[in-house]
Amino acid sequence: MSTVRTEQQQQEPLDLIRFQLDEFVLVKLRGAREMKGRLQGYDSHCNMVLSEAQEFIYSEGDEEPTVKKTEMVFVRGDSVILISPIAE
Repeated sequence: MSTVRTEQQQQEPLDLIRFQLDEFVLVKLRGAREMKGRLQGYDSHCNMVLSEAQEFIYSEGDEEPTVKKTEMVFVRGDSVILISPIAE
């Protein structure tokens, strides 16, 4: 029995993000914010670029979030809490 692992057998957590390239994702951020958009790129720090992006800002006094639309946005990785695929 071989104990040698090939490169294809090894998986990293960021490999799951790689499968979402050019797909729509939900990114939950610190500060009661969420971003939805098409994932264009990312790095090992979870910095990412989203196109067709929408930012949802939640406030205590408001029932509905404030929504800002942007054609392209850079999201800094240290503010990312969660990344999830969504169907659009």
